[in-house]
Amino acid sequence: MRPDLPPQTPSQLTRRWFLRDCSMGLAGMALAGLLQRDGYGAEPSPLAPHAPPLPAKAKRVIYLFHAGAPSQLDLFENKPELAKRSGQLPPAELLKNYRSAFINPNSALLGPKFAFNRYGTSGLELSEIMPHLGTVADELCVIRTMQTDAVNHAPAQIMMNTGSPQFGRPSLGAWTLYGLGSQADDLPGYVVLSSSKGTSGGSSNWGSGFLPTRFAGVPFRASGDPILYLSNPPGIDEETQRASLTALEHLNQQQLAANGDPDITARIQSYEMAFRLQQSAPDLMDLGKESKATLDLYGVDPGKASYARNCLLARRLIERGVRFVQLFHEAWDQHGNLTNDLRKNCRDTDQGTSALIQDLKSRGLLEDTLVVWGGEFGRTPMVQGGNDGRDHHNRSFTMWLAGGGAKRGYTHGETDELGFNVVRNPVHVHDLNATILRLLGYDHTQLTYRFQGRDYRLTDVHGEVVSALIA
Repeated sequence: MRPDLPPQTPSQLTRRWFLRDCSMGLAGMALAGLLQRDGYGAEPSPLAPHAPPLPAKAKRVIYLFHAGAPSQLDLFENKPELAKRSGQLPPAELLKNYRSAFINPNSALLGPKFAFNRYGTSGLELSEIMPHLGTVADELCVIRTMQTDAVNHAPAQIMMNTGSPQFGRPSLGAWTLYGLGSQADDLPGYVVLSSSKGTSGGSSNWGSGFLPTRFAGVPFRASGDPILYLSNPPGIDEETQRASLTALEHLNQQQLAANGDPDITARIQSYEMAFRLQQSAPDLMDLGKESKATLDLYGVDPGKASYARNCLLARRLIERGVRFVQLFHEAWDQHGNLTNDLRKNCRDTDQGTSALIQDLKSRGLLEDTLVVWGGEFGRTPMVQGGNDGRDHHNRSFTMWLAGGGAKRGYTHGETDELGFNVVRNPVHVHDLNATILRLLGYDHTQLTYRFQGRDYRLTDVHGEVVSALIA
């Protein structure tokens, strides 16, 4: 369970006094919400920020989720032997008990499509099509030996984000918000930004599962109002809106007093947040206030939706107290047309990713902001789609961390000479999530929530903190 919230005293003001007896309207609702967040309500807000039980190296997370499964063999793992044996059949012993998603496992090996270069004092090898990431190589903690249980996109995405391939579990962002609360006064504590195609796992990737819905991620749109219907419709001015919402607030409070339904409290909180968003969201989305140097660093056109723009928005969101920001970019499912698609994907994402790390560091935010980069699984050493594609591969793939207490300039684990199996230091999804929670100040076995008679946690009944990843 999360730590106890601070006790209340009789002198503290209650929300009901503000809302029912003083009839302060929507502005009063927002004020009451802020007072409650800071511990001056009848009950402290469940989103109030509080310290974790263990020393924390990270205070917030930016998760760059590259859905579709980037090819580790063309981006992160230089395998000379795979290049040498390209076109040959894989060794028979390698395929024992192996199940592929689509291809005949006994398909020819496919060497990397691009050259690799070494970057930084760490000598990290990266594909030539990610030169921007190479400039921050010494900030990265690269995990070459990730493993997952799922081999198809939707269940694997959901497992990576919730710890289970089944629907209905809370996401990592929801667990983070449940454990730590939020420091944002007028924005959701967990914000989701998307580019390219929608994810196979859908909203389950950022949902709250059986946790209260206030802990779920809130998707922001790429253009127009960041949230639908945030602006008042034509003909509705602030006075009319306030009168309507005050009347609705009275009705909600009467129902709450009558039956104590916690969903009514959540509804009241959503109205408070909506009012504050109407004031804060336009300022957040206005990138015209950023310097030209910053826009050029990210490669952002302020009026054009893009992954790079979302990276810049992620920095702006955490500056405003948002606890967890997650970017989804589903464009990496290269069963064919691998060479051209990877070039395009890196053109779309490489500069923005690198700029985010540089920008966070220059502002003193990288030290306690954990950046996570990765997809749901990797790609096979065997070919698919003629001579220019790879199938799904869950036995080994690459992810990386930066900032937030992750070890700098470090590469963890090793796969075999063909990049097929892990031979040293495997890291399962549960291990990664346990490590992320530890960086945030939580023992993953202790951050639990009782549902249907059982205490659940993000890592189910598995997972070990990978101490080697922590500085």
